[in-house]
Amino acid sequence: MITGDWLDVGYLAEIPLRGARTISVPGGDDIAVFRTGSDQVYALVNRCPHGRGPLSEGIVHGSSVTCPLHNWVISLASGEAQGQDKGCTPTIPVKVSGGRVLILRSAIVALAPVARAA
Repeated sequence: MITGDWLDVGYLAEIPLRGARTISVPGGDDIAVFRTGSDQVYALVNRCPHGRGPLSEGIVHGSSVTCPLHNWVISLASGEAQGQDKGCTPTIPVKVSGGRVLILRSAIVALAPVARAA
């Protein structure tokens, strides 16, 4: 359901604590919606900046996720690689309202590739 520019992607309770849920984006990268152990919610493009690993399959700890492919640690708040690693995963604005998770639709549209006429 779309409410203004916010896309309702489901109940917060549907995202496991210290886990993630993916949202398919037609023609673009999936979005990973993360829930920390303290019920903070973040959304990132579901790919590590290093080897494009599926961040949604990584381990959530504190406000970070560790990529399952090469153990890069990514900040859920900024998308920035931590430590000596360099790179960034795009973040998507997200909020919780009435127990529902909402992501900013225009941010997803901005990330989708532009179709070109042949």
